[in-house]
Amino acid sequence: MCGIAGYLNRGGRPAELAWLRRMTDRLEHRGPDGAGAYLDGPVALGHRRLSIIDVAGGHQPLGNEDGRIQVVFNGEIYNYLDLWADLEKRGHRFRTRCDTEVLVHLYEEVGERLPEYLNGMFAFAIWDGRKQELFVARDRLGKKPVYYTEAAGDCAFAFASELKALLVLEGLERRVRRESVAEFLAFSYVPEPETILEGVKKLPAGSSLTVRADGTLAPTRRYWQLGFEAGEDRPLGPAMEELDALARDAVERRLMSDVPLGAFLSGGVDSSAVVAYMSECARGEVKTFSIGFDVAAFDETEYARQIVERYGTDHYERVVTPEIGEILPAFVAQFDEPFGDASAIPTLYLSQMTRERVTVALSGDGADEVFGGYRRYRFGVAEEQARGYLPGRWGRALAGKMGDLYPKFDYLPRVFRAKTTLQNLALDLGGSYYTTMTVFRDAGLRAVLGPEYRGHDPRPGYEARFERFAHLPPLKQLQAVDVETYLPGDILVKADRATMAFSLESRSPWLDYRVAEMAAKMPSSWLLKGLQGKWVFKKMLEPRVPAEILYRPKMGFSVPLAEWFR
Repeated sequence: MCGIAGYLNRGGRPAELAWLRRMTDRLEHRGPDGAGAYLDGPVALGHRRLSIIDVAGGHQPLGNEDGRIQVVFNGEIYNYLDLWADLEKRGHRFRTRCDTEVLVHLYEEVGERLPEYLNGMFAFAIWDGRKQELFVARDRLGKKPVYYTEAAGDCAFAFASELKALLVLEGLERRVRRESVAEFLAFSYVPEPETILEGVKKLPAGSSLTVRADGTLAPTRRYWQLGFEAGEDRPLGPAMEELDALARDAVERRLMSDVPLGAFLSGGVDSSAVVAYMSECARGEVKTFSIGFDVAAFDETEYARQIVERYGTDHYERVVTPEIGEILPAFVAQFDEPFGDASAIPTLYLSQMTRERVTVALSGDGADEVFGGYRRYRFGVAEEQARGYLPGRWGRALAGKMGDLYPKFDYLPRVFRAKTTLQNLALDLGGSYYTTMTVFRDAGLRAVLGPEYRGHDPRPGYEARFERFAHLPPLKQLQAVDVETYLPGDILVKADRATMAFSLESRSPWLDYRVAEMAAKMPSSWLLKGLQGKWVFKKMLEPRVPAEILYRPKMGFSVPLAEWFR
């Protein structure tokens, strides 16, 4: 994993190495093992390297045989050996052993269809000196970030792995985008493609763009989208065998590394599954890393130890205490945009501890979105079913009015806290899920916004996403919206920034696009069965993961902030 940056000047003005160095210096934490640069007239490509594969030879930018095609690349391509073999048959000759060189030669063969051939996490930029075009692409589900701007003075276009690298450019105004303030207060993050700043955008997951030498930016192209389907019932046994083989392959492909490798282990289902497959595939002892808390309700280390004992991993564990001041500077430095997910704090701690012993760590990120594991999915589907029993609009309106009058009862068990549920019954699926996924909304949002930031309501845009997925069952609608918003905007931002703060590469087998595509085509009843989310995933894991872990209530990776602040 690395950091990339670059720019294209207006009017053919020659690029300057000094400006490129300023950009890549801001990304040193992403790549402490080296820096590289390429300049060609108005174009500058820069790279910061974290050496993972071909430590001695994989320096970037990297070019083809005649040097007219150059690439800077952040990420890993897990099928690069398959692509390599095919390219050699086509006559291409390789100078390195790294996956980066596959991008150059495959681009020569297929051009801008390149990302469609890749299984991996990636963000890259390719300068094609023959066509005088810059091609930028991001992986299917948004593991690796790309920020870009067309509003930086003499730069017609500039890009970088993190926003901070763009801020060094002259002419880029640091003007807050008003709508983004409301969106952050609603969602706790700024949804892509927007950022907190006017004139700066994120390249959406599964997308690419092309910039011509004259600065003309072609429309962003969506080369992939997860195709959720209602799913047809078919024999469960063969499907589980297929999923099991795919899961094993996804983990095994992510074990490629020339540097020490391990796994995050929370004690939950998803990371336990990763460790189970790793123990079958890895050569030698698996290293695992956990953090716990001094508040029992938030501590899962006893479950992590069950996996450690079962698979005999080389385990490292640390307890996080309320004295979090030492990690806060890293939080502020890494999250260039406002970010309100408190679980970033333990993720930073975990990444810091893990990096002391390995350079690469596998994680369980993405399984909840892919296999329908969130408790909110269960409630969302139940509410949608309940709406079907209400007598028309007046019945839903009555439920909403009852919710308005119902006391909050926050101190009682959850079963008695029906206020939000009743209010949600007055809404459609998109409206109720907006309520579930937001912190401030409607009148509450207007109350906390200053006069200059009022006037933008994130609700209509969020609810409109559901219209595109209205043909799907309720569970699939919720998953599809999360894959477009919450996954790339929260989960993967947290994972990337927290790990890269300590030059640690994180790999997510459950976000292998083949796993995601298979799950997206499964019937909802395989994903959510009764009160059990991720049902088929858990059923598949029964031979590998103890039932006490598989079927216990989900805790999530969160911090006891309320207890600490007391």
